[in-house]
Amino acid sequence: MKAQEFDEKFDNGEDVTSYLDLSTVRRPGYEQRRINVDFPIWMIEALDREAARLGVTRQSIIKVWIAQRLECHS
Repeated sequence: MKAQEFDEKFDNGEDVTSYLDLSTVRRPGYEQRRINVDFPIWMIEALDREAARLGVTRQSIIKVWIAQRLECHS
């Protein structure tokens, strides 16, 4: 497909995702990097209780809480 045809489909509101190779898509600044953090047992237990109450994983609640805190200081 030529770029002009692709642009026309896009401009007409057609779904063009089938023409894209999404396997190589990246969001700059959102790449993942694994880190290790040691928490006292009481903190892990409290995190697990809150995560269970909300129906999410421990990792999810940690990420959300850290993101919220960082947004407050931006």
